[in-house]
Amino acid sequence: MKDLEMNPYVIQIDKFVNSLEKLSHVFLNLEERKTLFTEEEYLEMCEDVSDKVCKGCGNRDLCLGRERMSTYGMIQEVLQTVENYGAELNVEVKRKIQKKCTCAPQFLRTVLEVCQNEKQNRVWEQKMAQSREGCAVQLDTFAQMIQHSTRELNASIFEDEHLEKKLKGKLSKAGLKLLSTVFFVAENGRYEIHVTTKAGKGQCMATKDLAKIVSDCAGRQMIPERDERTTVGSEYCTITFIEGPGYHTLQGVAKIGKGCEKISGDSFSLLELPGGKQGVILSDGMGAGEKAFRESAMVVEVLEELLTAGFPKETALQMLNTALVIGREEVRFSTIDVCLFDLYTGKCELAKAGASTTFIKRADGVESIKSTSLPMGVVSRLEVDQVEKELQDGDMVIMVTDGVMDALPVGEQDFLMQMIIEGTNFNNPKEMAHHILEQVLECSGEIPLDDMTVLVVGMWSLEK
Repeated sequence: MKDLEMNPYVIQIDKFVNSLEKLSHVFLNLEERKTLFTEEEYLEMCEDVSDKVCKGCGNRDLCLGRERMSTYGMIQEVLQTVENYGAELNVEVKRKIQKKCTCAPQFLRTVLEVCQNEKQNRVWEQKMAQSREGCAVQLDTFAQMIQHSTRELNASIFEDEHLEKKLKGKLSKAGLKLLSTVFFVAENGRYEIHVTTKAGKGQCMATKDLAKIVSDCAGRQMIPERDERTTVGSEYCTITFIEGPGYHTLQGVAKIGKGCEKISGDSFSLLELPGGKQGVILSDGMGAGEKAFRESAMVVEVLEELLTAGFPKETALQMLNTALVIGREEVRFSTIDVCLFDLYTGKCELAKAGASTTFIKRADGVESIKSTSLPMGVVSRLEVDQVEKELQDGDMVIMVTDGVMDALPVGEQDFLMQMIIEGTNFNNPKEMAHHILEQVLECSGEIPLDDMTVLVVGMWSLEK
């Protein structure tokens, strides 16, 4: 394998990454965020007030002549008072204005108007600055993602002349012509083999039979990638074979809407991911009902699209969060709970943003994983609680929304949920999910005050 730094494709990607990072710095350094009015802004506002109030006043020459500094000082004092304490000026300030200005009522109205307009401009400037920061975060995140993916892909390609020769001979005996092969090996040593081949004229071979030949040659159990074509015909085609997983999962869901409504503000998704992983996404939209459902469904749908495309979960979460923050006027947030299961290692990765507690039921007890971060859509730089857990045969991961936990007595929620989970002996995730929800509803003894969703995923070993 060629040295990483000598690969021209990696070098070119690094150039793209450097350009994106420089562009990100430009966005961040365009203009600093302002909190208070500057001296220049005060001067501009003073001139604006004097133009509007003093234009037809008989004392104009005096106030804006020899007493100009005193007049501007008074205007600035009033502006600072309004900025710090609001429009309700104290008696002392009002007396000072009446003593100094013959047009005191008009003067005060104009000062308040000018100050309010400047504050509104400041709000828009802050929003623009926030949008620039969001774009900068997106660029940085995307740059890191493509750099990592390129280096990972480059490092995983390897050459094996012996295996290629062996494949060519076996396929030839089976009536197939081999055009090319590409071999990949992941960090955990898992193989991925891309075979470009075709059958003889008027012949075909089932992909599952081709998988047996590839497995025999590689000395590993190789299976066709998900949604791969089922047969090899007389035209060249490329088929991807991956190493067979050691685990499989089953999922179950139970849910109910606020007040027993049919529409719930919670959304979830179960998805197949590249690299022999399966994912579970659970989101609780702000509020309840249809509006909350549209929000959480949109979050789940976009995140599913990013993860399925191969984006790392950290990148996908940050990109989605930035889009939510800079894409609209009002703040609308959604919790996000993601669990990725590696079907080769038996490990699961959890990522939580504002989400409720997740529980893992093992043979010897129940473990809880909490989240202290904010939901998505609140701040531009999302902080995600992440943890990796190693699962054993028969372990189950239980994910719930806030409505489930809030239905239990305050201060005892985690303890009671653990007791409910420990008291179950179901091997079927669907039955467990419904049992947990029924127990929580029975414990609360009332109609649901919020949307409630329980999602259970069990993992079992195939090597028995």
